[in-house]
Amino acid sequence: MTKLASRVPLLVKIGYSAYMALLVPIYLHYYGPTNFLYICDVALILTLIGIWPENSLLISMSCVGILVPQMAWVVDLLANLAGVSLTGVTDYMFDASHSLFLRLLSLYHAWLPFLLIYLVAKVGYDRRAIWCWTALFWVLLPVCYFLMPPPSPDAGLTPVNINYVWGPSDNAAQTWVSASVWFAGLMIALPLLVFAPTHMLLSRLAPKTAAKAR
Repeated sequence: MTKLASRVPLLVKIGYSAYMALLVPIYLHYYGPTNFLYICDVALILTLIGIWPENSLLISMSCVGILVPQMAWVVDLLANLAGVSLTGVTDYMFDASHSLFLRLLSLYHAWLPFLLIYLVAKVGYDRRAIWCWTALFWVLLPVCYFLMPPPSPDAGLTPVNINYVWGPSDNAAQTWVSASVWFAGLMIALPLLVFAPTHMLLSRLAPKTAAKAR
């Protein structure tokens, strides 16, 4: 069996790993381990695990899962830079009461989707990613809803309302519908309206996973 040549430059692997070596202990110290239940943080970890062996399934799972949400974060950030708060999701980036260093670390939201597009272009898109990510998502959300803290206006750095299972605000639960309806809506709507379209787009545009040479 002939080993495939590396498709991801070593500098990219080292740079990403160095960033994660900085972020993980700092996030653990300030936010605690529950912060890594956010789907964006899950994608960070899956990418770290997948980038060295160039595991297309793990990289594809991250891409199909967070490409749209993180692109929305980028749009909201750019709008905030222009003086307009669209959704409020990036308002904390401009809050001087928050640590500047932690806010700078949080800029991974802006570059991670582009890195994942690049990695998928290099290693290929694994069509199983949609099913694996959705299964992971369906395990993750109930943990956040049933076991993690709900929104609180004075939570400090403690992660609350993880993955927005109580609504779009970390200060108070949404009141448009019942909590169970909101939660069930997330469980159904995100796979159907976010993950599935992303999967179809990547399946159409990204190269297929490279087969191992024999």
